[in-house]
Amino acid sequence: MIEPKRMDRRTFLRTLAGAAAAVALRPAATPKRRPKTLKILQWSHFVPSYDVWLDKHAKDWGIAHGVEVTVDHIALADLGTRANAEVAAQRGHDLFQFLSPPGAFELQVLDMADVVKEAERRNGPILGLCKRSTYNPVTRKWFGFSDNYVPDPGDYLKSVWTEIGMPDGPATWEDLVTAAPQIRSKHPEIQIPIGIGMSQELDSNMAARAMLWSFDASVQDEHENVVLNSDQALEALDFGTRLFKAGMNPAVMSWNAASNNQALNARQTAYILNSISAYRTAQDNKLPVADDIYFVPALKGPRGTRWASEHVMGVYVIWKFADSPDLAKRFLLDLVGRYRDAVMASKLYNFPSFPGSVAEPGLPVAQKPEAGNRWLQHVAANDPFGSSPPSKLKPIGTALEWATNIGHPGPANPAEGEVFDTFVLPTMFASAATGQKSPKQALDEAHKQVKAIFEKWRSKGLVAGGSADR
Repeated sequence: MIEPKRMDRRTFLRTLAGAAAAVALRPAATPKRRPKTLKILQWSHFVPSYDVWLDKHAKDWGIAHGVEVTVDHIALADLGTRANAEVAAQRGHDLFQFLSPPGAFELQVLDMADVVKEAERRNGPILGLCKRSTYNPVTRKWFGFSDNYVPDPGDYLKSVWTEIGMPDGPATWEDLVTAAPQIRSKHPEIQIPIGIGMSQELDSNMAARAMLWSFDASVQDEHENVVLNSDQALEALDFGTRLFKAGMNPAVMSWNAASNNQALNARQTAYILNSISAYRTAQDNKLPVADDIYFVPALKGPRGTRWASEHVMGVYVIWKFADSPDLAKRFLLDLVGRYRDAVMASKLYNFPSFPGSVAEPGLPVAQKPEAGNRWLQHVAANDPFGSSPPSKLKPIGTALEWATNIGHPGPANPAEGEVFDTFVLPTMFASAATGQKSPKQALDEAHKQVKAIFEKWRSKGLVAGGSADR
């Protein structure tokens, strides 16, 4: 066995110094950068082509900005539950889209004032009904950012209404009561001549408000005082009871958001209060009923007042616990910048919250809003998606004359949001229409519920009014 050679002290120190120098010259290992991500949650659109477009837009945007973007879609009815779950966990998506004003979440979301200001700088002013749905005048906070609203016209079967002498459909709420027995007489197979829900779902919520407003009643006044308990509201309830007896049956008390669409496309009703989604579904599925579906603007009340709520109000929020708030804001601004494409991808379902965003490129900002509105009216009157006749959708081009926000004539504050989310108004109409309560009893009960809700949110400093409550 060979004995190993011994290393003297000088050689040992020289070897050690050389090893240390080699380590010092070796490039230091750099920690891997965490990839930039943006997580978006929104509803599964009633017009599926929009989701196809948005998913591609988000993917392309992510590639262009070096961001990994994910878009999750869930059913409309699940949005509230999911939002509450994310808030409870204090984690979730960076961008969360609601379809009604989410004022109740104001304390959990970032102020979007900077995004709105920049969007207005690029496109001109946001619509008043969209501002009232996303801005709290008490706290002066933009609790959401609206990219779109959806008109809520009346959809009717032209052949049926022509047979009863109303080829242009109804113009007033009273026309519905007049027409219902005539439709029953000529078309006994139509079980629900007038398909207006009184259930705990979106469309019933909108219909209840349209009836109240058109009879000159409201939940609150412009200063956020509770004024539901009024002679005008009682008049609207009496009318709702007459309408139910003349043209509906108990099935409308258990409808969901798709029920009136399905009833119209199956020719089981001759009139609904809805967006154009039922019609687009009929077109996409090549149903013969599609050519028979026409539209009217909001119906007039007994004194000529004509209001309808927007069908849905698209509102994005950024949670305070979002991982990528700056990316979320940039995405929203770029989405608005592509809004003519978004309107077309939705087949004219989405209308822009910033009308100037759909104007021709290159126009001065001051000219954009008017140009955008002209373009919207043009495509509505000349539907590029196969309407026969092409002018069929012209009534939705006039939406800004009769569409308003939840909370009209005031803002969509957290109290109005809770009244909406707990279905106080459709429940009130249902109780009166079915005889469970007299119209006066139903109104009194609803008014008490509304008062309690408003007082709760006033105690949190998020709602004004109170001095002139009824």
